[in-house]
Amino acid sequence: MFYPQEKIALFIDGANLYAAARALGFDIDYKRLLELFAQKGRLIRAFYYTAMLEDQEYSPIRPLVDWLDYNGYAMVTKPTKEFTDPATGRRKIKGNMDIELAIDLMEMADHLDHAVLFSGDGDFRRLVEAVQRKGVRVTVVSTVRSQPAMVADELRRQADTFLELQDLQDSIERVNGRREPGTPQDVVLDGPAAD
Repeated sequence: MFYPQEKIALFIDGANLYAAARALGFDIDYKRLLELFAQKGRLIRAFYYTAMLEDQEYSPIRPLVDWLDYNGYAMVTKPTKEFTDPATGRRKIKGNMDIELAIDLMEMADHLDHAVLFSGDGDFRRLVEAVQRKGVRVTVVSTVRSQPAMVADELRRQADTFLELQDLQDSIERVNGRREPGTPQDVVLDGPAAD
């Protein structure tokens, strides 16, 4: 539930939201998403967090990041880390943005009435609890309708409200012929795990 005069901020775990929407079979129109939440209250800020492949000449997510940056989102990015998995010997890419998101939410909490967290990552449960103690209501947006569910049960229980991403689909789905440039096709930098 949202109230018209409350100050709202969005905190979007980009890789997690992308994976959840993909698991449900739709692409997100980020302009429509911003418009939807701007109608629900006084939207103070919309943060979008993603790791970037820095050493490549072209990153498939770069056009999306640029579009979001020019269209009302506060972008928080950092370079990915590449390492060799000792168990398999395979090269892996890691790009976790959890700390950046947690710091921003804690810093913004004194200026908000309502935080909307787009992630199913159970690591955020303590963060949600901490900002709730500051008087901020927290809505978590993810999905339980995918196989497996993309939201950790403990995060869902901690939230004041859980919004099923699929229930927002009609309001935020990218309609044919209208898409942000460079919407990533298969970019998952730090898996969608709900751990």
